[in-house]
Amino acid sequence: MELTTLYRLVGPDELKLIEQSGWKRFPPRKPDQPIFYPVMNEAYAIQISVEWNVPAYGSGFVTRFAVDSRFLERYPVENVGGVIHNELWVPAEELEAFNDHIVGAIEVTQSYYQEGK
Repeated sequence: MELTTLYRLVGPDELKLIEQSGWKRFPPRKPDQPIFYPVMNEAYAIQISVEWNVPAYGSGFVTRFAVDSRFLERYPVENVGGVIHNELWVPAEELEAFNDHIVGAIEVTQSYYQEGK
């Protein structure tokens, strides 16, 4: 099986839910979050974590995980800015199927905290 490595930035609450899953699943999206968007490279995940999650939540975490590449073929790569800004748009209603195709554990590769926190 060929695997694709993806990254996902998460805040502290989402990280707790991932941990509770045994590091195997991302939690369901909230009603105002119709898309789950893993990103294609760590640099982009770091950028979003530092620029968005840390100011919003006081901390941000970058996760890395592998997914069955054949399953991912259904999701086109979306570029939302510069060269590194590639992500997949997974409809929220497909997140359980997406989780079923994660191979191995979701791991934290980077942690960022607001100064003084």
